[in-house]
Amino acid sequence: MRPNIVSEAGFPTRISQWWEGIPFLTSAVVIVCGIIYLVCLFVGYDSFYEICFLPSEVISRFQVYRIYTSILFHASLLHVMFNMLALVPLGSEMERIMGSVRLLHVIILLATSNAIFHLLIALLVAHNPFHPYQYLMNECAIGFSGILFSMIVIETSLSGVQSRSVFGLFNVPAKWYAWILLVVFQLLMSNVSLLGHLCGILSGFAYTYGLFNYLLPGSSFYSAIESSSFLSTCVRRPKFILCTGGSTSGFIPTYSSQNTTPSFASGSIWRNLSSWIPHRESTPAQDNRFPGRGRTLDSGRNQAASDINSASTLQARLLDDSTLDHSSERAESGIGQRSDGRRSTVDGSATIVGGHMHQQGLDASDEQIQKLVAMGFDRTQAEVALAAADGDSNVAVEILMSQQACI
Repeated sequence: MRPNIVSEAGFPTRISQWWEGIPFLTSAVVIVCGIIYLVCLFVGYDSFYEICFLPSEVISRFQVYRIYTSILFHASLLHVMFNMLALVPLGSEMERIMGSVRLLHVIILLATSNAIFHLLIALLVAHNPFHPYQYLMNECAIGFSGILFSMIVIETSLSGVQSRSVFGLFNVPAKWYAWILLVVFQLLMSNVSLLGHLCGILSGFAYTYGLFNYLLPGSSFYSAIESSSFLSTCVRRPKFILCTGGSTSGFIPTYSSQNTTPSFASGSIWRNLSSWIPHRESTPAQDNRFPGRGRTLDSGRNQAASDINSASTLQARLLDDSTLDHSSERAESGIGQRSDGRRSTVDGSATIVGGHMHQQGLDASDEQIQKLVAMGFDRTQAEVALAAADGDSNVAVEILMSQQACI
């Protein structure tokens, strides 16, 4: 028997394959931070007081450049390695969902909001009338970890998981994951900026709750940047991810509430406050025998079916759905196509497809999302998976199944 090729691959080959799987922007950030640290190491530069985020200098001398230089410099080899290893999985997943240009805009926005939160909290603590505390005004914060904490909050919200593992030791509820990491790092590591990490969490929640939607342009803006001449070299790179297949708005939908900026001028106070609270869309009741797995609509009839039969049924469903999707796209372009008389199961009702296919108020992406929801997946996860798959329902199902398997 031929031995496994993967097991025969050497360490350099595995490293090369791992690096090739990292998207363009994430790998670029890793390279930039690594090169900056090596240059500082070789030339003996250690005057981080000149480039770190220092609230007193930002306010007194208006040194705004510190907001962005502080996230690119790191104080030690362990510091830069730990941050970059944490960035690779977080940045890769978010870049595949958002696109390279959109993620760059989000990182700049998070860096700016982190600095604003940092300044506000430092000023409040330093000038409070009860016990003024000047230490935070003179605290020198440096490193990419503040952005990482923001990414942790956003990625946890996008994934829709209910629990997360802390270093593989124990599981915690997903909504408390970032806060527990904040406490763990503060207890286990010295010279860690509590305020810097805290502001990263606050920025992540602000983005997730839609407070930055006014600052996020639509997808056409990112598409225009991608089509510009100065990015042509980057766009042609195989690791570059275009801003396609996502939502029509500038922000990635994480919650079912569409009105993320409620008006306090009308309605009750509770209704206005509750609109800021995230609510996941309710999913159909799932059979306890199949926790966290996508199921076909007729699974209630075949209760004794094995996993192999379920997999074959799902594969047949995907083949039928992909055929109907291609037929629907041809019908939208004005080319009349005759269907083969198959039955398409959407929202629990069987519809005979024959003659010319016409869409009744739903575009192709909505139909694909509804099919994924009908298969038992959460609507929010289905939207994110479909966006990451560039509209391919087959790839979206694989993503959803892999996420469910990891839970």
